[in-house]
Amino acid sequence: MIDKDLKRLARSAPPPLEDAKRQALDAALLAFDKAGPEKKRAAQEAAQGSAAGGRLSRIVTSIRSGLMNQRYMAGTALATLMILPAAAYMTWQIAQDHHGFEPELLAPLEMGRPVDPEVTLLKPSPPAPLQEEMAVAEATPPMAAAPQPAQRALNPMGAAPQDMQRKSFTPQPDGEYGQANAQLEQDAILRSPDYPVPQMETGRDRVEAVESHSVKSVAEHPVSTFSADVDTASYAFVRRALKQGVMPEPETVRVEEMVNYFPYAYPGPESAATPFRATVTVTPTPWNAHTKLLHIGVKGYDIAPAERPRANLVFLLDVSGSMQEPDKLPLLKTAFRLLVNTLDPADTVSIVTYAGEAGTVLEPTPVSERRRILDAMDALRPGGSTAGAAGLAEAYRLAEKGFVEGGVNRVMLATDGDFNVGQSDDRSLTAMIEKKRETGVFLSIFGFGQGNYNDQLMQALAQNGNGVAAYIDTLAEAEKTLVQEASASLFPIASDVKFQLEFNPAMVAEYRQIGFETRALNREDFNNDRVDAGEIGSGHTVTAIYEITPVGSPAVLNSDLRYGDPAPASNAARGDELAFLKIRAKLPGEAQSRLTEIPVGQTAEVGSFADAPEDVRFSVGVAAFGQKLRDADQLGDFGFDAIERIALEARGDDPFGYRAEFLQLVRLAEGLDR
Repeated sequence: MIDKDLKRLARSAPPPLEDAKRQALDAALLAFDKAGPEKKRAAQEAAQGSAAGGRLSRIVTSIRSGLMNQRYMAGTALATLMILPAAAYMTWQIAQDHHGFEPELLAPLEMGRPVDPEVTLLKPSPPAPLQEEMAVAEATPPMAAAPQPAQRALNPMGAAPQDMQRKSFTPQPDGEYGQANAQLEQDAILRSPDYPVPQMETGRDRVEAVESHSVKSVAEHPVSTFSADVDTASYAFVRRALKQGVMPEPETVRVEEMVNYFPYAYPGPESAATPFRATVTVTPTPWNAHTKLLHIGVKGYDIAPAERPRANLVFLLDVSGSMQEPDKLPLLKTAFRLLVNTLDPADTVSIVTYAGEAGTVLEPTPVSERRRILDAMDALRPGGSTAGAAGLAEAYRLAEKGFVEGGVNRVMLATDGDFNVGQSDDRSLTAMIEKKRETGVFLSIFGFGQGNYNDQLMQALAQNGNGVAAYIDTLAEAEKTLVQEASASLFPIASDVKFQLEFNPAMVAEYRQIGFETRALNREDFNNDRVDAGEIGSGHTVTAIYEITPVGSPAVLNSDLRYGDPAPASNAARGDELAFLKIRAKLPGEAQSRLTEIPVGQTAEVGSFADAPEDVRFSVGVAAFGQKLRDADQLGDFGFDAIERIALEARGDDPFGYRAEFLQLVRLAEGLDR
């Protein structure tokens, strides 16, 4: 192989071909057989205890039996990585054991694939008796080759072009050998210091690029309004990129989704009549001594298992050809098996699939028939194009057919986001989801894979379908999303949740909201119950953070207006309030929202950042990390080491290791940023 082929192999081994494996073994064994009379001598020496011949025979036998063992090696790139060096080693060993062959450069053997003219292999020169036999053979006219069956055009690496796409380094859910394969890929790159940093394969990924919130003057824009957001997809995007050895693209980083990925122990409400409780904390800003952070932590009511309503769920599963990768349909099926095992026997599950067209795999079936549901999922196979709109229509039909009054009726779409047949533009699909939402059937999105993931569409559908948008890149993430957080994902305690914060111009000169760019609302939308907003599920937490600049601070960026009114002085009506928080939300089944009002006074302030609760400090550390990845100007020279220190000191109770993993990501980003 030439250097570029070796480097390509180091980055991503091509998928193994069974014919290639067999041909590699056959070539090695053929070289052994061509030793001619010497083979008999080697066999005799082996029978008499000779180390050389016996050792070689055992190597051939053990390698062949081990590598062809279907249980452990078939279908993995690890087999291909091992079999070719093994074949070369056996040929070389024969040369060493028989007459000390001298190497010479010869063209490589064709093993059922085109040969790169630049590629040469060291092949031993045969002994004199065999040289004579070869000379006779070369002088003999060759026999006509038997016709061979038609084959796909292969590249010099022995794999079809579509098989050469770079695979993720993420360990796959197919056992220890999937993890070993990923580790081999990483180790190969680490052993090549001159090898360029691998680039994440984005292909046709669609992510909405938005500008971060700017600093606003309170005198001009005293009110900030936004929708609740409990999505977590962005955190998984960032994690996947960093673990692949690349910095994430800034547009894939949505800071609020990074922050809200983690559970927080904020104080919660005592009854479902009060769907959530908000806690406000004001702290000094770690990255700017002249500003403060206003931190809002909201905790939703956690429904007890006995109070849980019945669930009517429709699994809408993408089985198109693009879902054949290990981190797509195979992971999807395993993930949804985990979910089924958490449901109550009285809940119902339907399954709709879509590829070239939509089809019903399973009519509404009680979870008490769990085996029937799991068998239906196990039988799914990928193939065809992606008729997503037709699948959505069929899924909603089944959800309406099995509708549970007073219960949870939800379509759960699992896909790589590639809709390419039928109705596929964002606007028409969003309009369809909005209309179906009025029937009481909601939509949640679970994304898989990379390279053609349409995050922009998935976000739009989930937001308009009163559901969450999550991204599942590993089995651990599936367990978190569909098991640990199943209640939050499935059972809403409030919908159309909106926040509005009015700042007191006598106390606050400027503010900047951190994140929530895609969830911004107009000021008038807050009191309009017809304007859709986010949903909070059972036990959900929502965190929002503002960086505020006090009046008189040297950090003020906006100059005073020449013709504007000066900032009003503080008076008794305002007291020492920094801001006034208002929250609107609808309880399940209600059409009119309820209003909650919370004045934010100086009593909410803590003297130093270290005095803030652990959850507040950790979430600020995550927010700083997200801003750093987006290259926010406000962080300046505030480095990853400082972010790591904040998160480490506020790690607190971490039963599932989510915060420990975050610390690992910060370290990876720091290493890649050098």
